Amino acid sequence: MIQKWTLNPNRFFDPDPEIRKIAAELYNDIKGLPIISPHGHCDPKWFAENQPFPDPTVLILIPDHYIFRMLYSQSINLESLGIPTRDGMSIETDHRKIWQIFGEQYYLFAGTPTGCWSTHELIEVFDIKEKLNGESAGRIYDQISEKLSSPEFLPRSLFDRFDIEVLTTTDGAEDTLEHHEKIKSSGWKGRIVPCFRPDAVVNLTSRGWKDHIHKLSGVSGIDIIDYFRFIQALENRRAFFKKMGAVSTDQGVESPYAHELSPAEADSLFQRALKGRATQQDADRFTAHMLMEMARMSVEDGLVMQIHPGSFRNHNQFIFERFGPDKGCDIPVRTEFTRNLHELLNKYGNDTRLTCIVFTLDESTYSRELAPLAGHYPALKLGPPWWFHDSIEGMTRFRESVTETAGIYNTVGFNDDTRSFPSIPARHDLSRRIDSNWLARMVARHIIDMEDALRMSHALAYDLAKKGYKL
Repeated sequence: MIQKWTLNPNRFFDPDPEIRKIAAELYNDIKGLPIISPHGHCDPKWFAENQPFPDPTVLILIPDHYIFRMLYSQSINLESLGIPTRDGMSIETDHRKIWQIFGEQYYLFAGTPTGCWSTHELIEVFDIKEKLNGESAGRIYDQISEKLSSPEFLPRSLFDRFDIEVLTTTDGAEDTLEHHEKIKSSGWKGRIVPCFRPDAVVNLTSRGWKDHIHKLSGVSGIDIIDYFRFIQALENRRAFFKKMGAVSTDQGVESPYAHELSPAEADSLFQRALKGRATQQDADRFTAHMLMEMARMSVEDGLVMQIHPGSFRNHNQFIFERFGPDKGCDIPVRTEFTRNLHELLNKYGNDTRLTCIVFTLDESTYSRELAPLAGHYPALKLGPPWWFHDSIEGMTRFRESVTETAGIYNTVGFNDDTRSFPSIPARHDLSRRIDSNWLARMVARHIIDMEDALRMSHALAYDLAKKGYKL
């Protein structure tokens, strides 16, 4: 029997009728605002070439580690899900078969943000009328496949349909940005901009570091034989990214520790890395120094600085060796900010030319450290709940923990941080609903009035991201 499904118009709102009524009013006021997506991982090639997405599995499952990490946790190996391996070993290539696995296991996502996003995506984007499960998976696969072959579901058409005002990709320092070049020269009006992410050339012990340095030399035209030329090459690339529309940089670090070295010390560490002799301690010291350098560069060129700390990257060594990074096995670690950011904030935190957006996977730091820091330093803003906390309760905990100390205007609204393009409207819709509900609770308790709530809901959905990322 076909199981019909729909989206309740009051989903995620409080069951208390007074709060629900206010939340619905706030949400209806902002639900149609354009989407600002200032940090994500969509492939610019999709929009440069504007070719049909191959099939539902390629579009929805294979790029989305939120989905396949859950399936892996239930002993479904990644090869059977079509996830490419580093060495080209055999994987499942029957995408209909992979989708069938997804359908049979869809119940695993009940109550998770991935389940909320995916259900919204299937119903609202693809007009699927029946619940995804093992029995319906084949029919749904066919329905989505048929839609993907139509002009209305080309990448640029979906971009326009989703009412995305700007979409930011994430690109390595050595990236040529050829797809961004193609988008700009195509005459299409969609605004897709790069973000400068130098992790691969900053982390001295990362896999393939010297290869990345060689590529950086090539694209910058600077022979990187020492630290000084390395800095010149980074400044060169930042200028190019900015010319291509970039408004931000981003660094993923395990620790947000920032400490300035002397030029001679920095060059000594860099030279050891060039000789293949860098230790993990060398890499940690160099990264701490480069956080200071990135802040300096942002003061000078105006690019917004983002820091994503507190993630033990590639925790599962087996998965990393076989499939590479970004396969759903990054795990949160305890993180400290007050002392670690002290040097950076004392040197640059009072300079209004700098916007430094800090994220965290350690919720214990929200009210203890991050809100007090952002509630004081003009340059510091708080990024939205990230990854595991980009959820119904996670977003609520964030607002409740930071607002009393930092307010909402020292945060930067919402970003979706996704690799799965059709999930973007679902993620923003969930955020807008949760923020509307949180504001409605404050209205019902007479902490704020409706005028305040309407202004704040608009800011959270649109204004703060646009202002915070200088868009």
